[in-house]
Amino acid sequence: MLEKLPETLGRALREQRAGLEKTAFNKVGLRAGMGAIEVRSLAFADHTPLPLRYTADGEGLSPPLQWTGVPSTTVSLALIVEDADAPTPQPLVHAIVVDLPPGDGSLAEGALRSPGHDATEEVQAGRNSYLQAAWLPPDPPPGHGEHRYAFQLFALGPGPAFSAKPGRDELLAAVQQHGLASGWLVGTYTRPDGSQKADHTAGMPGRVA
Repeated sequence: MLEKLPETLGRALREQRAGLEKTAFNKVGLRAGMGAIEVRSLAFADHTPLPLRYTADGEGLSPPLQWTGVPSTTVSLALIVEDADAPTPQPLVHAIVVDLPPGDGSLAEGALRSPGHDATEEVQAGRNSYLQAAWLPPDPPPGHGEHRYAFQLFALGPGPAFSAKPGRDELLAAVQQHGLASGWLVGTYTRPDGSQKADHTAGMPGRVA
């Protein structure tokens, strides 16, 4: 995992980032005239730090999410979580969930399977960038700086069924063909470098945006 990379390499790659413009939310162009979904969490506000318990430096659980504003014509919802600041050509996929029920809803803390934890909800998980149908806890390289994790939700109209464990390309194709609306929430995380100590209070629940 990326936490095992030398801090010197993380610093050398500090300017190498996939970019928010390459996330699914910005690639499919659903924001213009298609409606907006409000995505939020009881654990962190938009563009604020993720609590340690949801990262590779903590328990590694998937965070709780809630959403409202889903169009009435929605057939299902799909979620993808991406690291926009991964030092890779495309954002690193941390989770995919498809066939979520239409309408306003939520995912509880730990809903997705993660290292050392079983899923607490029955959901159809797709493949993350490590080809696992699970939550990949944030683990940015030491010395690489702040990473932004985009929790992106898409409302889908009628269309073909997803495969058993869909990947990013399959999800993007479905959204491009049948997407009705979208929304996102961004959480941040910075792995402390050798000159810092982890702040275990960072990202504690606060005001929900």
